[in-house]
Amino acid sequence: MSDDQLYQPLTAGDLVLEPLAEAHRAGLRAACAADDDIWEIYPFSYQGAAFDPQFDRLITPAGPRRAYAIMLAGVVVGMTAWIDQGHPGWSIEIGNTFILPAVRGTGLNGRIKRLMIDHAFACGLERLVFKIDSRNLRSQAAVAKLGVTREGVLRHERQTWTGHVRDTVAYSLLASEWPRV
Repeated sequence: MSDDQLYQPLTAGDLVLEPLAEAHRAGLRAACAADDDIWEIYPFSYQGAAFDPQFDRLITPAGPRRAYAIMLAGVVVGMTAWIDQGHPGWSIEIGNTFILPAVRGTGLNGRIKRLMIDHAFACGLERLVFKIDSRNLRSQAAVAKLGVTREGVLRHERQTWTGHVRDTVAYSLLASEWPRV
């Protein structure tokens, strides 16, 4: 499986995941600015002056992340990404997800994740991974609704932009499990 096969625009009704591009910069900046508090529990900040350097990293063709703009009815409401994880063509992480506060709790995150999961397994991947800050209980609850397996806690897995030493909760989903879920 090639990156070109995986990193494609994905659509489900009014939901479109578009490969992140310069045209999404202003919309994503506005979405990220709508929730200053959330960035305290993210590994990277997308607030204020930190936004442009982070956005530039996401649209760089080479690198471990292939980011999408989350479009709902033609409006940028967040971002998500494929992140290299494990053996290429076998396993990948879904992460770097941020959704505008106004659309949280609407089922949108589940729609996004199901769209990505369906596509990843259709492309032949065998394993999907989700890594979530142990403090982010809302995101842990959201992925649990997908029927994933909680694999455990990676202690002191990384230091975030705030200097916080993060424990990361790891979840996975196997291709053989997805139809049953």
